[in-house]
Formats: sequence, structure tokens, C-alpha cells
Amino acid sequence: MKRKDDSTPIASRRGFLTSAAGIAAITGTGIGTDVLAAGSADAAVRSAPKGQTEPFWGPHQGGILTPQQKHTYFAAFDLVTDQQGDIAKLLQSWTLAAERMTTGQTAQAMDGGLSPAVVRVNTQAYGSHATPDPATLAGDTGEALDLNPARLTVTFGFGPGLFVKDGNDRYGLAHLRPEALVDMPKFASDQLVEAQTGGDLSVQACADDPQVAFHAIRQLARLADGSAQIRWVQTGFLPNAGSSGTPRNLMGFKDGTINPPPRDPKAMEQFVWAGTEGPNWIRGGSYMVVRRIRIALEHWDQMKVAFQEQAVGRHKYTGAPLGKKNERDELDLKATDSDGNLVVPENAHVRLAAAATNDGAQILRRPYSYNVGADVIAERWPPWRQALEYDAGLFFVCYQRDPRIGFIKIYEKMSKFDTMNQFVTHVGGGLFACPRGAAQGEYIGQNLLQSA
Repeated sequence: MKRKDDSTPIASRRGFLTSAAGIAAITGTGIGTDVLAAGSADAAVRSAPKGQTEPFWGPHQGGILTPQQKHTYFAAFDLVTDQQGDIAKLLQSWTLAAERMTTGQTAQAMDGGLSPAVVRVNTQAYGSHATPDPATLAGDTGEALDLNPARLTVTFGFGPGLFVKDGNDRYGLAHLRPEALVDMPKFASDQLVEAQTGGDLSVQACADDPQVAFHAIRQLARLADGSAQIRWVQTGFLPNAGSSGTPRNLMGFKDGTINPPPRDPKAMEQFVWAGTEGPNWIRGGSYMVVRRIRIALEHWDQMKVAFQEQAVGRHKYTGAPLGKKNERDELDLKATDSDGNLVVPENAHVRLAAAATNDGAQILRRPYSYNVGADVIAERWPPWRQALEYDAGLFFVCYQRDPRIGFIKIYEKMSKFDTMNQFVTHVGGGLFACPRGAAQGEYIGQNLLQSA
């Protein structure tokens, strides 16, 4: 399809384009950097609704500093191949598919060719869509047809298992593992479920439409067949359109007030982007910690608001620090009341998380709430009941320059002393190194694999 006043093809989910790149991705053949470069998103961006696309190419991956979308679908993968070359092909095809989807295209060209030498396209139209030959494998599962990109971002990460697993350097990458990509320590309050923890690779899709986010992960999992398989997944959501300011979590409190400012390049260099302390492939990238945190909402809901505020260290309705009026007022950790007691208690969540009590450590929080129904759950704290309760809580996501002086340092103290521990339980998660972004003509993680 072409515009009447422009000879440039319009690439979108409404106009399925045949491309060598799409065929190569379907067949599992290698995608050269020249083909990746040919997958320019310019035309697709022009055809997408204004404000519905986020950039894919660039020095940093999308989904880190991107203004937070309303929905996320996260997936951790285990590698099932023993060939490093298969990982390169996988990352090549993932890069191409992710770039296409972030610009509103199908994951692959919808010609469905099973061989680059045989491209069979049925030109019969069904509605507004050209239909692929039913004798071929479709290049996309189709559930996002007619949907706009919804500001989709796709963020890739590498877990410790990509480098060393069970003491085995399976892909010859052990010497390129950053020192900061540590095995996560066991924290005091952890009750991690193995099936919801870890992974060799991670992919997080974020979008303002939950079906667009799920579609992205579904396509990438499909492309991974034979090389990697899903280990665990987690969905998440934020309040719907109409809300403003810092979003509230399921406990009813604003979450993320003390983030370092994403629009401050110096702050991001200091706290978020990996620097020269690590190998070249991670410079300009970041370390992502994800934690699945179940909240005992039934227990929490029985607490008086005054107790909840003391546990958090903020006023529930304004988000202001205790003793202050506005959310952005400075947190005063030295303030005392008329009896000489600390206004913000020693074991309040915000005190233990504050940079001032952690030698200046800061992380960029990007959390989502989650709710997956109800289950029979045993409480860890009084009233120690075992009952059918909400399986809901916080899918905590944060980025930092070094997790040893970021999340690990901060949470080590919180896991022991935070009053909120009697209401929250960490049941899953992982640590992943998110490489720098890719320029057109590159694929995500190319620097790593070419350095092996």
C-alpha cells in the first residue's frame, strides 16, 4: 500500500509487507546486519497515530526511562540450546521482531514463507487484510491486528545463567560476565518459589494496551522455539487513564515518589547506566531487579490508617512524608514530636529505603501492581491464618548502575527491619543485565556475542 502523494510503503499491521528479514526470522536462518538496517521504522512511525510509538533504536534500551506505560508482561526464559550461534540467531530475530512491533507492524511479514526461496502470498483480501497462504506458517498470531502500538517497548536482559550455569561455561561467555551481575543473596524475608525465580534471558514488554504487551511476548516466545523456553511470566498494571501524579499501589499508597529524576542525565549516569567499571557490552545498559511481592491485603485492610501511615512513613491520602503536607516535601528523618519520638519511625518503610540511610544509594523504581485471583495461602505473621486470599501485590521492577550498591544494599536492611514485612512476601524474581541499546544495523547483545 502506498500513499497517493508518497512512494514510500506504509509498513503497519494493516499493510503486511513481504521482506527477506521476515522470511529469515521465520526460518531461523541468520539475519545479517544489512537486513536489520533495512528494517527501518520510519514509514511505520509516520503511519502510526501520533504519540503511540516509542523509539526502539538508540544508545539505551526503551522501557527504562520511558514514561511508564499502563501494562506490562514480563517473561524469563531458559536457554535449551548448547550452541552459541543459536543465541545470536535468536537475538537477531528478537531484535527485528521487537522493532517491527514497537512501530505497529506484525512481528514478521505476513507472507508466512517457510523457505526464503518459496514465498507464497494469497492476494485474496479478507476485509482490510491480505491473507497469507493457509499452507504456510503465519508470521504473526494476529491478536494485535487493528491495534495501535500503544507506546510498546521491549526490554531485553541477560541472567547469570547465560554466562555460567551449574558451574558450566556453556557458551564461552563466562569471562564477559560483569562483576555486578551477581547471584542474588538470600534475604531474611524471602520465600522464593523456584518456578518463579531466575532465568537465562528476560524480556519485558510494556504498553498502554495489555493485549499489545502480551502479543509482543507471545511472538518472541514463538521465535525462541528450539533455542529457549519460558521459565516464568508476570503481568502487571497501573491505574487507568484519568489518574495523575505518582500511581498508587494496592496498599493505597503512592509508589515511586523518591525516584531519581529520569530527565536528569547526570542522575541517570550516576544511578542507572552502567559505566566503564563493566565490560564494553554493558556500558550504557543497566541492571534490572524484578521481585514478585505478594501482599496480604486481607491483613493490611484490617489495620487502622494511622498504623498504615506509621508503617509506610507517609500520609496515605496526600503521599506527603509524615509531618508534612505535600508529596514532594523533603523527607525529614530527624524530626521528632512533642514527646521526643521520631516522626518517621525507625522501622518505617521510607526511612529504610531512603538514600540518606543507605550511603546515598538510589535505584530507579518502575513497579506495577498485579492480581492473579485467589489461592489458599498461609500467613507468615499473626494472625497466622490459612485461608483463600488474594494472590495479588506488587511486581517490583527497578534499574540501577550496580545492584550491589543499589537494590541489594537497600533491601538487605529492609528485609530485616521493615514493619511492612508482616504484610509482604517476596515469592519470586531475578537479576538481569540489560545491555545497551542497538543502533540500526545491530542487534541487542551483539557486542557481547562478538566479543566471545
